[in-house]
Order: sequence, then structure tokens, then C-alpha cells
Amino acid sequence: MAVQDGDEAPAFTLARDGGGTVSLGDFKGRKLVLYAYPKDDTPGCTQEAIAFNRLRAEFAAAGSEILGISPDPVKSHDKFKAKHGLDFALAADETQQALQAYGIWVEKSMYGRTYMGVERTTFLIGADGKIARIWRKVKVPGHAEEVLAAAQAL
Repeated sequence: MAVQDGDEAPAFTLARDGGGTVSLGDFKGRKLVLYAYPKDDTPGCTQEAIAFNRLRAEFAAAGSEILGISPDPVKSHDKFKAKHGLDFALAADETQQALQAYGIWVEKSMYGRTYMGVERTTFLIGADGKIARIWRKVKVPGHAEEVLAAAQAL
């Protein structure tokens, strides 16, 4: 079942780009923009990552960290970050455990074929660990700016 506004954000510990792990607990006491995307280095996902990266200083000024999450492996994240100069962490959820906990590992269909994949979603998690706002089925243009405005208001 998908999480809702006001719910406690499901805890996770995942492998991250550059080695090591990243956990929800690492952001305790700070706001977190957790954005889930389907695949490294695809057009929409690249556009979204670059938009969040471009606004990184504004998010930091609003007391917010950014974390991208996808089912891609760490090696893919490393290449994606290097290629586009991204300066925030990317979590690798190869087992889809966190994606399922957040309710965004869903059945999708393309060209008549059904498969499981990530529903592009962003969660704004407050410093209290509760989900303050959720954007589902995200359309990339203008999205990072909308999330920034919500983070600044929180």
C-alpha cells in the first residue's frame, strides 16, 4: 500500500553511489527530498536529476537534502553522476525493498507489455521523519522548482 501525507517515512538502508550505504536515519533532523526515478541516463530521468542538481544550493538554504533512488546498481549510479556532474547521493534499490515500502514499485505497461517498474514520485520528508508532501506520476518540467517551493514553506 502506498504511503500518504502525514505517515512516518518508511526506514531504509541502501547501497549508494561511490560505495557505502545511505539510510533514512542519516537525514534525521533535516528535511529530505526523496525522489524516485525509473532509470539512470534516460531522457526524463536525466532532465529531472539535472533540475534538482541545479537547485541544490536553494534546497540547502531551505534545510533540505536531496536523495535520488532507483533500482539501478551502484555502478550505473556512479557513471550517471559523473556524466552529469550530479552533487547529491543516489541510492541503489536493486531488490526494490524501499520502492515497495513507499508503494511506488508498480505494474506498468508499454506497447501492450506489462512489467514492474518505478512510478516517478517525489516525497518531501520533514525533519520529524513524517511525509509532508507527495508528488505522484511526476511530470518533469517545473517539478524541481515546485518541490523547492514546498521545502521552503515547510
